[in-house]
Amino acid sequence: MDDADRLFRAYHAPLVRYLTRRLGDRDWADEVAQETFVRALRQPVLTNERAWLFAVATNLVRDEARRDIRRRRRLTLLAAEAREKESAEPDNALERAQDAALARRAVDALAERDRLALLMREEGLNYEEIAEALGLSLGSIGTTLARARRRLAVAYEALQQERGAHGA
Repeated sequence: MDDADRLFRAYHAPLVRYLTRRLGDRDWADEVAQETFVRALRQPVLTNERAWLFAVATNLVRDEARRDIRRRRRLTLLAAEAREKESAEPDNALERAQDAALARRAVDALAERDRLALLMREEGLNYEEIAEALGLSLGSIGTTLARARRRLAVAYEALQQERGAHGA
């Protein structure tokens, strides 16, 4: 099982980080990563290991978790709104939590391809690996990432303005 151990040591931590960012839940990320590695061990050959692992993990999340993601988002937003209403003077911790919630909402507002490309790039995947994992052409990845970054900035700014309008 030397190869399995090498595969796990090389890719477990970045895969769990990616999944945690994607799901917002470390325990769930660990479960999906575990299933991804189980599937990898069943494969006779993996040509591009990292891209394959990230693609399978992404598909597992897509296939098994859409309802849970929506439910978790709603609960997180409701909890943040409740905390905001309870606190007349927000302290730094609350402001950081609200900023993190805004950033999460901005990422969630992106089209799935843009969101996944940004999260994969943040985890250090190169353009070729992102292209393979998302089923896109290599030449389109730079454009996809640039567009995704621009859309993320616009979405985040809009959410900040919206928060400012409601908080004023």
